[in-house]
Amino acid sequence: MKKIYLHPLPVRIWHWINAISFIILIITGLQIRLGDKMTFMSFQTAVKIHSWLGFILIANYLIWFVYYFATLKFFKIYLPPFWKPIEFIKRALRQAKYYGYGIMVGDKNPHHPTPENKFNPLQQVAYFFIMIICIPLQLLTGLVLWDPVKFKFLANILGGIQIVSLIHVGLWIFFSAFIIIHFYLATLGHTFWAHFIAMITGYEEEPEEH
Repeated sequence: MKKIYLHPLPVRIWHWINAISFIILIITGLQIRLGDKMTFMSFQTAVKIHSWLGFILIANYLIWFVYYFATLKFFKIYLPPFWKPIEFIKRALRQAKYYGYGIMVGDKNPHHPTPENKFNPLQQVAYFFIMIICIPLQLLTGLVLWDPVKFKFLANILGGIQIVSLIHVGLWIFFSAFIIIHFYLATLGHTFWAHFIAMITGYEEEPEEH
């Protein structure tokens, strides 16, 4: 196996803050929405934890935004090459075939990550959509629900408080599903824990080509 330094320390810190915060936000969000049926904690405690972690995620997102745009890494890592549509679609179809069939019959992953090309085509599209659209929307709608008076202008832009609530809950469901899928995909390394260890040490292991 050869080792590739794929995840710099700032990215790893950002990732684990994000991951832990998201999981707790999903749980506290469930408690807030189903307060009469859930007994994890009191409604007031759930709201406090949810609010504080929301602000932590806002700060964490700003750190991600500054880091990836200041270093221009966003354009190399997250931005799908829409200017090469045919090539990109072919690569995406190969990756989809691998996930849907090839992985079950022992085929090799068609994507080999490098520091400048970390994500396969499907990951690029997914993470681009999540980081540029979903997370900002979730944070903005969260601010409105935290203080509807102070952020009334945001509520008006987004279509009113009911639409804001619908978007926030809809994205909460989306991110709950994403966490499950993300965990599953993280187990598809050469060992069950390979990708998890890589996100701790920074080094991804790849089979040597002979």
